[in-house]
Amino acid sequence: MRFKLFSTEIRVSYLLICLAAISIILSFFDSFLWCVSAVILHEAGHIFAMCSFGFPPEKVKISLFEISIVDRKRQKRTFKQNFLIIFSGPFANFICFILFYLLYLLGSDILFNPAMANLSVGIFNLLPVLSLDGGQLLYLVLCRFFTYCISERVINIISFIILFPLSALGFLLLINSKYNFSLLLVCFYIVLSLVLKNNRYF
Repeated sequence: MRFKLFSTEIRVSYLLICLAAISIILSFFDSFLWCVSAVILHEAGHIFAMCSFGFPPEKVKISLFEISIVDRKRQKRTFKQNFLIIFSGPFANFICFILFYLLYLLGSDILFNPAMANLSVGIFNLLPVLSLDGGQLLYLVLCRFFTYCISERVINIISFIILFPLSALGFLLLINSKYNFSLLLVCFYIVLSLVLKNNRYF
């Protein structure tokens, strides 16, 4: 499914729509909704910062595994602008977590799950893995002191060091829960994207 919002082209995967329909049928739509909402809020933080600096994204692709923003103007922006744009995603999640959690403490029990979903998405995206915001921020900082080649090599090594125990944790989670393969699937996708260089900074 494809449509345009102002100058930005937005593409939504039909597989994601099918998964939403399946989650409704199998009665786990609430969990699916909170996770997807946290991811959308995360990406909205990036897009809001980009538009604020006058660099709206060319495309936004919403697929089964990720929401990717097509941005070819990073080299035209300053270090500060790029840093704030990258950090704005997790920042949006943390703001939503604080808001939802405070409302939960005031008696809105239904907001506990969205609060935890935003906290999880925010923290996970700050991991120093190149495909995630934490890795992008670290790469951005490294490039101020080292060459692009050295910076990429360092962040790739750190990424695989982080992903190894994370994948092991995902495997243990799958064994203990007998059905929760989400973390393992995310780790597999990130490793694949690193190998194929689909999420390089530049």
